[in-house]
Amino acid sequence: MCITSSVGRGARNDLADVAAIQTLLNLNRSRFPAPRPKLLEPDGRIGPHTLKAIESFEIAVMRLPESDAVIAPGDATVAALLAGLSPGPSKEKLAIVLPLAAGSRIQCYFEPLKAGMIRYGITSPLQMAHFIAQLGHESMSFLYTEELASGTAYEGRKDLGNTRSGDGRRFKGRGLIQLTGRANYTAYSQFTGVDYVADPTLLSTDPTIAVDVSCWFWKDRGLDKLAERDDVKAVTKRINGGYNGLDDRIQNLRRGKAVLGL
Repeated sequence: MCITSSVGRGARNDLADVAAIQTLLNLNRSRFPAPRPKLLEPDGRIGPHTLKAIESFEIAVMRLPESDAVIAPGDATVAALLAGLSPGPSKEKLAIVLPLAAGSRIQCYFEPLKAGMIRYGITSPLQMAHFIAQLGHESMSFLYTEELASGTAYEGRKDLGNTRSGDGRRFKGRGLIQLTGRANYTAYSQFTGVDYVADPTLLSTDPTIAVDVSCWFWKDRGLDKLAERDDVKAVTKRINGGYNGLDDRIQNLRRGKAVLGL
């Protein structure tokens, strides 16, 4: 289910849902008869161009006798839009899963994500859906690769390996998955052979590393197995330590499953 509430004329029109439908309509543009509608700006705002595109898709593509320009979660129009997607990963599909992500951020992280998921075996549709859903929440749709808080809350946290003065700030959450604590930075350094303890900011400033550390953490902590069980609560708790943002993670997951045909 790629939307969680209704989109269209007089509908609820949540920002993320509208943006997802706008992107789907753009991806189905080749199915419209000429003259095809103009590309929509996937800004999450419902307006006459989006409403017209919904109507045109339902009448001209789906061959419905009429259209009320309203799309509901899981209805025939959603199924028809999803059926028009090309196979394989794409930036556009990633934009549907994370409809609030800026185009520049999708552009920045798509190739590193594709390469990283192949390298670490995050390749089954179910595991990919869970992985992107979690990264999307942790990074606020690829907006942040470094925790906004100062990190002082982690000071003295021996469970994170923060045994030296200043470790809380120095090893606060970084990467798309927000790796936290001296112990985790040390483990990743040992795995890669690169000393990220000496320069922890690389996990947030280099897009390839921000993705790679997230893939490593996923595999190292057995999140692949939890994802294959389709247990979003267990995946969330292992990453977050609790269930912060669970509903947002679930919404991301639903969109991920939808574009991957699950």
